[in-house]
Amino acid sequence: MVLKRLIRPGFAAYESAAKVVRRVRWPLTIGVRVIVRDDQGRVLLVRHTYSLGWHFPGGGVNKRETAIDAAAREVREETQIELIEPPTLVGVYLSLVQIKSDHILFYQAHGWRRVDEKPPNMEIAEARFFATNEMPPETTGGTMRRLAEINGTPQSAMW
Repeated sequence: MVLKRLIRPGFAAYESAAKVVRRVRWPLTIGVRVIVRDDQGRVLLVRHTYSLGWHFPGGGVNKRETAIDAAAREVREETQIELIEPPTLVGVYLSLVQIKSDHILFYQAHGWRRVDEKPPNMEIAEARFFATNEMPPETTGGTMRRLAEINGTPQSAMW
């Protein structure tokens, strides 16, 4: 009875509308990034046409798609490299860039093969392998932090 008196008429409707607004304004998304190394230990990075910096290949997980499937799909779409072994999960990170709440699952690729040369497209300006001690100056902070963690720096929860 006390609870019923505390709830104002229409409060439940207001709370439901507020949840919808929060989801639209600050959607929770799930993304993947993948570290792919070549036989010389260099790492594969991509440079997008729509944002600054060099990143690990990756992107969003689609509805009804597993994160591992999304990781393989994104690597292939962005770099024309096919993962021939399932990648392993390195960590789960939170990114609060652009007022969003993104969770990024970071994977490490093992076996892969190039399926074609990378044709130019609207999303990816360039995809290249870099030695870890010769990363381009425009490499993003999240990418550099993941490389440091793989090399022994304590893992952070933030991308």
